[in-house]
Amino acid sequence: MAGVSSDGTAVAAGRGGYPTLSERPEVEDAAARKLSSEQAMRMRAAPFRIEGGRLHVAMLDPTDFAAADEISVVAGMPVSRYGIEEKLLGEVLRKHYGTTAAELGSRLGGGDETAEDMLANLEAIDADELHRMAEQPTLINLVNLIILEGIRSRASDVHIEPFDRRLAVKYRIDGVLAEQTPPPKHLQPAITSRIKIMAGMNIAERYVPQDGHITLRFEGRKVDIRVSTAPTIYGESIVMRILDKEAISLDLDALGMSAKQQAIMDRLVNLPHGMVLVTGPTGSGKTTTLYAGLTKLYSPEKKIITIEDPVEYELEGINQIPVNPKRGLSFATGLRSILRQDPDVIMVGEIRDGETADIAVRSALTGHLLFSTLHTNDAVSAIGRLIDMGVEPFLLASVLEGILAQRLGRRLDPETRERGPMNEAVRHRLTDAEMALFEGEASWHARPGRDGSGGGTGFRGRVGFFEVIEVATALRVGIGENVSAQELLRRLPANYVSMRRDGLEKAAAGMTTVEEVLRATQDVEDGG
Repeated sequence: MAGVSSDGTAVAAGRGGYPTLSERPEVEDAAARKLSSEQAMRMRAAPFRIEGGRLHVAMLDPTDFAAADEISVVAGMPVSRYGIEEKLLGEVLRKHYGTTAAELGSRLGGGDETAEDMLANLEAIDADELHRMAEQPTLINLVNLIILEGIRSRASDVHIEPFDRRLAVKYRIDGVLAEQTPPPKHLQPAITSRIKIMAGMNIAERYVPQDGHITLRFEGRKVDIRVSTAPTIYGESIVMRILDKEAISLDLDALGMSAKQQAIMDRLVNLPHGMVLVTGPTGSGKTTTLYAGLTKLYSPEKKIITIEDPVEYELEGINQIPVNPKRGLSFATGLRSILRQDPDVIMVGEIRDGETADIAVRSALTGHLLFSTLHTNDAVSAIGRLIDMGVEPFLLASVLEGILAQRLGRRLDPETRERGPMNEAVRHRLTDAEMALFEGEASWHARPGRDGSGGGTGFRGRVGFFEVIEVATALRVGIGENVSAQELLRRLPANYVSMRRDGLEKAAAGMTTVEEVLRATQDVEDGG
């Protein structure tokens, strides 16, 4: 039921029975000061009025009891909750809590040391001093903002890179690094130490690479962050890989797989036994595709076990084992143990060596359905790679059921994309058969600059370019005879579509640009 609050703001009955603000509320300064920028951004909440000894708070999710309790404790008074639409809340947060990492960093600026002085100071600071610097409230807020802004920007990685006179902060968004406004160079040891403390690392050790892990809550969901440090001549370089399960879709259609390709994958994941491989370089989405396949075939009647390095996302109902080389748990030793667990389906994160390859093939021979990944440029190359690792061609021919190769390209924002003449340099890279996909020789282009379009690039999210090979009789005979890769290509089934062709079909449909397809598939242009 609609109504008006005591300050004249329109309200209506909303989620969980809490009133919902239908317009942006007027915010009292005294109320806004009850939360810091970091707290308001993290909890997606904005106090807007103090009345009758209670703090009135607009919340994206008024049923988030943990956030409401935290606000009440921080503010020192009871809280009255109101729902609010995301757009309206964003306007309030920008106006009253608009501190960004860049602004906070500039307020912490100062210091005019030369590059030599800075480097000497980094060397001289002891661990106790690093701890003290890293526990300063404003510094904690700065690091939190760097991470939270990365998550909000849909970044897959946050890079903090030390250079001679500056400390660079970069977000990898849709596969491309975008540099942010850098914090002051003299904050480098404090920022580095704060991140290492959060990730459970040894802050006194600055000359050896370290790995760590951060778990935090963002907008009511859990986000895992893998942290890696590496010593450079100007200090430690840090990469934080953001593993936000709710930000990815474990659905083959959402990944960009065509209906025909999905039909082949459906047949492969429902096989009773055999080996299915996914190939591509690091960062091409292989693990996400495998997770989507496992999610599709999950049933309480099946025992599914994975061994991964590391476990990137936790899958409901699936037993996942993280590799731990320090304790002797490699892919090979883990795979041997898995076989004693009586599994129906096995996923091996990556086949890296001959021992793992041999056990994987023999697992598929003994009645298991096995999924794994390989680092090869295209699907056919996976066959030669396994034979090079020592797998007997006749054994591989008997167990290999399918190979999928993939790349990722940036997806055009459907609200801002535009159609226009194809770039002449691009057109010359396409064959006549490929040009026939593009009506009137026109193609889709990104239109940068508009708010909300993936950081002003004209792209938003990524789309997969796939080639799927279902191993049929002719190809199986060729594998057993160990024929050349060129001969294997000639024996591919009639329904085979190359990765480049798949990408160009998506470019013609307006899902991406021709330039993105050529960039992503340039190392496999002759793959079919």
